[in-house]
Amino acid sequence: MKLDADSETLAENKILILYLLSVINKPINNDGLYRLVLSIQDMNYFYFQQFLLDLESNKYIVSYKNETEEVYELTESGKNTLDLTIDVLPGIIKLKVDETIKGEFKEIQNENAIRAEFIPLSEKEFIVKCKIIENNIVTFEIQAFATSREQAIKIVQNWEKNSWSIYPNVLRMLNEEIEEEGIEENG
Repeated sequence: MKLDADSETLAENKILILYLLSVINKPINNDGLYRLVLSIQDMNYFYFQQFLLDLESNKYIVSYKNETEEVYELTESGKNTLDLTIDVLPGIIKLKVDETIKGEFKEIQNENAIRAEFIPLSEKEFIVKCKIIENNIVTFEIQAFATSREQAIKIVQNWEKNSWSIYPNVLRMLNEEIEEEGIEENG
């Protein structure tokens, strides 16, 4: 696609972005949205960014920073515009969007659901943050201290591989009543 492409192609690409945001009906980050667009239609990254800027300046989409990252969402004005212009988008593209949402979007969501990172405090001290993110909201986060880079890496890898079993165990342990042995209440 050339930058001086006809206005119908430019409009179609913007409507594609609006349609994608409408179908997923959840906030999505820039990379995730671009991956979805690419899985449907070849689009230059710089044109994609320009389309987002145009859509945002016309108040058809809004971007904001949630707890973890910058995300995009369709506005009411964007929904109304999409309703008026949806016929510009070919039926085959709509079908591709619907099929892509079933696979690619679920994969993008799953990638964002489990995160772990470590932050060096010094050469031998690291803070490791392990998170579960659902619908762009951090629903679980735990921090640990590591005394070596290797230990920090191991914690990150274990979280990414085993969070499905670690998380419920931590929650269960946090919700259990702890019996305090040998401590008498003074009333």
